[in-house]
Amino acid sequence: MHQEQKKSEPQTESGKLHHEDLALKTAAQYFGEELMPLLGITGKAKYVAPTELIKLEARQMYQDFNYVSADNTWIHLEFESDSITTEDLRRFREYEATTSRTYHVQVITYVICSSQVRKPITKLTEGISIYRIKAIRLKGRNSDRLFALLEEKEKQGVPLEKEDLVPLLLSPLMSGRLTVGERIVKSLHFLQSASNSVTKTELEKMQAVMYTLALKFLNKKDLGKVKEMIFMTELGQMLVDDGIEIGLAKGEAKIVAMIRKKLSKGLPISAISEELELNSTYVQKVISLISEDGSRNDLEIAEILISQN
Repeated sequence: MHQEQKKSEPQTESGKLHHEDLALKTAAQYFGEELMPLLGITGKAKYVAPTELIKLEARQMYQDFNYVSADNTWIHLEFESDSITTEDLRRFREYEATTSRTYHVQVITYVICSSQVRKPITKLTEGISIYRIKAIRLKGRNSDRLFALLEEKEKQGVPLEKEDLVPLLLSPLMSGRLTVGERIVKSLHFLQSASNSVTKTELEKMQAVMYTLALKFLNKKDLGKVKEMIFMTELGQMLVDDGIEIGLAKGEAKIVAMIRKKLSKGLPISAISEELELNSTYVQKVISLISEDGSRNDLEIAEILISQN
């Protein structure tokens, strides 16, 4: 996959890969490498494929995960915490059709359901057309047994290995007495306590998968509890830092917009500084950035100013 060429200037918010996006992409990569085989999905993922499709009416269609398999067939994964409806199937069919026509590939859609989905609908018949998806339910896997096994190992002083930790990433999809949110929190505790068993990078990938599943399956209240724990990890700290950075940039952009407005009225630097109660050196710097490149928007200028501090 080609990497984007680095630019000498700070990137804009839309072009910048924020840590939350990175967490989701990391989860997608790890899901393809480690978890698809455990879900019974045939075909080895060579690399992560695009998930954002744009039709002619400029309506963006966001999919969950896409992978290119060894035979160049695309594996499309969707997550559903509720029952699969006919409207869902129409949406998945639209994803497949657009992807197939855009990239000239065959697509197979797997819908990964939570244990709450009892009888998933997998076929849609409309006219003479029949559309099918493959539903995956871990109905035979029980998270209570998994947690009990790992707890017993810990009691016996047996260190947990990667092979013990990877199944935890699928615990939100299993059955069990605990809620999905409680399972995610419990799994994160296991990951943290066994952090010495895997590399730092591996641990962050696992945490990214848990964070992604939390986003997919939890309501706002339960997600808040998971975020509290995630934010105590290094992955969480990156997300916090990134959120602060975005907030600062947006605040700075509002000031830049006010300066730009005053400048368009022909006011000199001294008048702008006085009216907005800003340091004249700062106003001069903003005006210089505006003059250097007229295509820069307020947020781009704000990010440059922040990077220079």
